[in-house]
Amino acid sequence: MRQQVKRDVAKANEKAYEELYERLNTKKGVNYLYRLVQRDRAGKDVLQVRALKDIDGNVLTSEESVLRRWREYFEQLMNEENERERRLDDVELVKQEVDRIIKKEVRAAIKRMKSGKSVGPDDIPVEAWRCLGEMAAEFLTRLFNKILEVERMPEEWRRSLLVPIFKHNGDVQTCSNYRGIKLISHTMKLWERVVEAKLREEATICEQQYGFMPRKSTTDASFALRMLMKYRE
Repeated sequence: MRQQVKRDVAKANEKAYEELYERLNTKKGVNYLYRLVQRDRAGKDVLQVRALKDIDGNVLTSEESVLRRWREYFEQLMNEENERERRLDDVELVKQEVDRIIKKEVRAAIKRMKSGKSVGPDDIPVEAWRCLGEMAAEFLTRLFNKILEVERMPEEWRRSLLVPIFKHNGDVQTCSNYRGIKLISHTMKLWERVVEAKLREEATICEQQYGFMPRKSTTDASFALRMLMKYRE
């Protein structure tokens, strides 16, 4: 019986592939192939995958158990401590007055923010601040200066939405095959951009610094180093 079932399955697969090849050879074959790819990607989307494996490989199907597994996985991943061979020595703090934030800096931060991005827990997109124009610039300037004065940011900004994104590699039911993306408040992003711009005005950064620098990449530095080693030989 088992052998007969295997033969029937093999015949069914062969017939399905023949029909697929015939369909792909038609004029609409490219469009059909594109739909197949889209369907495959959608099937691996976190919203479509209803089951997940626990740490022992057992399949979880209930919504509560799946959410609990995601929480366990990301809590372990983000709180894992690695041994560090080197630590920075105590850095002397430089105390000085910080210039107040002005509306020009806030306008520049709003302008640099990209549109159409997913919002954080507060559901306020940057487009809302853009629509308010000068009113938004005035309000945010007062808010950001208040944060500087009290040296504390709003508690709501400490919350975020964590969304698992499939890496398109491996088992869709295994947590480690997903990359966690945090969705944070757009207003906090504006605050970060304003602070970053002020820090870059004050800081002196070596020209050889390539990591975490605008319009620079560590790939360029690695390529230049390889070329130097090659021609030195």
